Amino acid sequence: MFEWFVSNLATIVILMVLVLVVAAIVFRMIKDHKRGRSSCGCGCANCPMSGECHRKTMEK
Repeated sequence: MFEWFVSNLATIVILMVLVLVVAAIVFRMIKDHKRGRSSCGCGCANCPMSGECHRKTMEK
């Protein structure tokens, strides 16, 4: 078992880094969504989905 771990150490480290990066991206997207920020980066004036993605803020 230890030999397998040592022989695959680089792969395991890369996998852990990738998992952390993806988790950070998802966490940031959730955090931005809760704050009402959009991930598209453009204005909502010409967006066909503006009524769907900001439904909660529009109903208030």
